[in-house]
Amino acid sequence: MRILQIVPVFSDPFGGPVTVVRSISKELAKRHEVTIYTTSALDTKHDSEQREEAVNGYRVYYFNRNFKQLIYSDLLGQMNISLNMRKAVKDHLKEFDIVHIHSWQQFPDILLHHYTKKYHVPFVLQVHGSLPQIGPKMLLKWVYDISFGYRILRDASKVIALSEVEAQQYRSMGVPDEKIAVIPNGIDLSEYAVLPPRGSFKRKFGMKDEEKIVLYLGRLHKIKGIDILVKAFINVIENLDDVRLVIVGPDDGSLYELQTLIKDLGVGNKVIFIGPLYGLDKIEAYADSEVYVLSSRYETFPMTILEAYACGKPIITSNVGGLKDLVINGETGLLIESGNTEQLAKNILHLLNDNGRAEEMGLKGRQLVEEKFAINKVVAKLEKVYLEVI
Repeated sequence: MRILQIVPVFSDPFGGPVTVVRSISKELAKRHEVTIYTTSALDTKHDSEQREEAVNGYRVYYFNRNFKQLIYSDLLGQMNISLNMRKAVKDHLKEFDIVHIHSWQQFPDILLHHYTKKYHVPFVLQVHGSLPQIGPKMLLKWVYDISFGYRILRDASKVIALSEVEAQQYRSMGVPDEKIAVIPNGIDLSEYAVLPPRGSFKRKFGMKDEEKIVLYLGRLHKIKGIDILVKAFINVIENLDDVRLVIVGPDDGSLYELQTLIKDLGVGNKVIFIGPLYGLDKIEAYADSEVYVLSSRYETFPMTILEAYACGKPIITSNVGGLKDLVINGETGLLIESGNTEQLAKNILHLLNDNGRAEEMGLKGRQLVEEKFAINKVVAKLEKVYLEVI
């Protein structure tokens, strides 16, 4: 098959869809011809350039954006408009058997919807948790959905839901069951076959060997509930001395608010902001941690859960969205009521004080990811959908 993947952003700082597209493209490229169209968004080195590169058996085309002066506006700037991408799609779309679109509220999605319909090329849509009209831009999302979103959903040959929770969201927007395929995210376990020795991360960031690490890794955004974790951590350090909260990830609007909260609570010496980490550096952070915590207000299917599992770490997370299906309570981790700081602190202390229980949960998490979320198994399901659509 000749497969075209469409993702508006393909730079490192925003990991979820980027990580997914990279991993499935690498696996698909073992048997198919895979091309990725994206924009130069968030690529500070090449933001004004149009370029292409070959990586892991597939080709990536980065198209420069227009209207960049409006990058902070609510409408045009954040839609990643690229007239050069439009020309490429117009000239070359008919060369592909199938298109897989990985968002639905930006210019590339509208563009591909128009030309796939015009040239009768089937497309599969995967929205990566962006269906709900939540957050600070609910009105804009509603206007977009009425103008473009519902038509894109209607015309997709298939939609990919990461969980039954997301499948229900598609149904609530009028997508019939026969067009919904539930396929979870997958992870390339070869990257986690040999974990780095414990202590590498601590030495790199000046931490003591005896300090225990409570880890958050992901975007610094309000929806991730990092403020909930910080407030719960107050109770943790009142009961345990040698422990640090390590926050890893790029700022997505919440860094200043979190820094202010930590200063006001007087726990700056117990909390460390690392910024984004990639590759081996990120795996070292997981390897040196005792527990991974994701106290989100809403989630669909975060890749960080699979990464923590792959590193054999127990999870503590909110019982919201797809998380309550991804974490087996009492076996691979512990679920908490969203926003319950007292319960979160209690569960963190439980795993920090019971190494045996934490290790047992971590092993079961590793087994779970091997059985259900290995990338080759996930991509096999995706290939079946592609073939059905074609």
